[in-house]
Amino acid sequence: MTDYRTLELETRRDVAVIWMNRSDVRNAFNDTMIGELSQALTSLEADDGIRAIVLAGRGLSFCAGADLHWMKKMAGYGAEQNYEDALGLATMLHTLHTCKKPTVARVHGHAYAGGMGLVAACDIAVAAFEAEFCLSEVRIGLIPATIGPYVIAAMGERAARRYMLTAERFTAAEAYRVGFVHEIVPADDIDEKVEDVLAHLTRGGSAAHAETKALINTIRASPLNQELIADTATRIARIRVSDEGREGIRAFLEKRKPAWAQDSRS
Repeated sequence: MTDYRTLELETRRDVAVIWMNRSDVRNAFNDTMIGELSQALTSLEADDGIRAIVLAGRGLSFCAGADLHWMKKMAGYGAEQNYEDALGLATMLHTLHTCKKPTVARVHGHAYAGGMGLVAACDIAVAAFEAEFCLSEVRIGLIPATIGPYVIAAMGERAARRYMLTAERFTAAEAYRVGFVHEIVPADDIDEKVEDVLAHLTRGGSAAHAETKALINTIRASPLNQELIADTATRIARIRVSDEGREGIRAFLEKRKPAWAQDSRS
C-alpha cells in the first residue's frame, strides 16, 4: 500500500475512505496533497474490490482551501509555472468528478474555496449542521476558476453568481437550500448518515454505477436531439446484455438480491 504524506487511506469492506490529514492547517491543500489525491483516486478506481469512495477531513475542518505556504510559493511563479500548477488542481478535480466509483463528501467544519470544489466534484455530499462554506477567491484578487465548473453544476448559476462575487460565508442550511449538499445532520450523526448513503450505494452494480455516471455527464453536456436519443438507446441495450445486467434482471424476476448485493450493508 502506498505511504501518503498528506492522506490516510482506510478501507472498510468494499468502501474506501480518503482522509485528508493536514489537520494543523485545516486540511488546506498544497501541490503534494493534490498529487496524492489524484494518485489515491486513480488507484481506488482501478480496485475491483472497492465499490464506493468517501472523501473526509481529519481534525476540525473538511478543507480550508489552499495552503498559505503554497500560495506564497505560487506568488513567485511566472505565467507558465502558474499554468502548470493550476492544471494539477484542475486535473485532480476532474479525476474526482469522473471517477467510475460513487463518491461521497463527508463535510464538517470549514469547506472554503478549493474545499468547496472537492465537495462539488463528489457525487453526493453530507454535511454537519455546523459546517461553513465560502468561495473566498475574489477577496484576495483571484477567481474560482478550476473549481468553477463543479461548483456551478452543484449549486446552479444563480447561487454561484452571488457567492462567487460576494465571497460571503454561508451555512450548511444555506448550502442545502441551494442544492450544494444533499443532507445536513448534527455533527454527531454525520458518520451514521454517510453509512446510510453507502448502504444504498452498495446495493447497485459497479458497472451500472460507472455507466450511470457517464450517462449523466453526457446528458448534461448534450442537446436533446436524435443523436442523444440514439446514444441512450445504445447504452441501455449494451447494459442489458452485460453479465451484470443479466444477473440484475434475473434477480429481480426471481425476487432475490443480485450477486453483488449479497453482502451489502442492508
